[in-house]
Amino acid sequence: MRKLRWILLTLLVAAAGVAADSSRAASPARSAAPAGAAAYFIAPHDGDVVTGPVTVVMGLKGMGIAPAGVQREATGHFHLIVDAELPPADMPIPKDDQHLHFGGGQTQTTLSLKPGKHTLQILVGDYAHMSFNPAVASDKITITVK
Repeated sequence: MRKLRWILLTLLVAAAGVAADSSRAASPARSAAPAGAAAYFIAPHDGDVVTGPVTVVMGLKGMGIAPAGVQREATGHFHLIVDAELPPADMPIPKDDQHLHFGGGQTQTTLSLKPGKHTLQILVGDYAHMSFNPAVASDKITITVK
């Protein structure tokens, strides 16, 4: 009986240790952003009134473009945030209708947006779709689609 208690106690302590370790699991590491790196819109510009479909052209200064999954220093790929806030920096950038990924290294896209006001923001992600530290993001712009 004493041996059985010892085994059960050992198993409980081990399980508690595993649970504690998993709760301490670090988020994926963020790549360091090169000093002076900046994302910006070539088109459209803040305040533009446009007709759809909307062509968005993204620019990047102080870094290079590389496809997702390719780990090279000072490179990343674009994500376009549409009508949403930037995602949490310590989590991979989501992929949905508001967080568009350009993991092939694309620098432009065409959007079909409903008429009305819309916000757009560029966020550069590293090879693993994490934002850089500090984040390399454009200013948020507002456009109006006719």
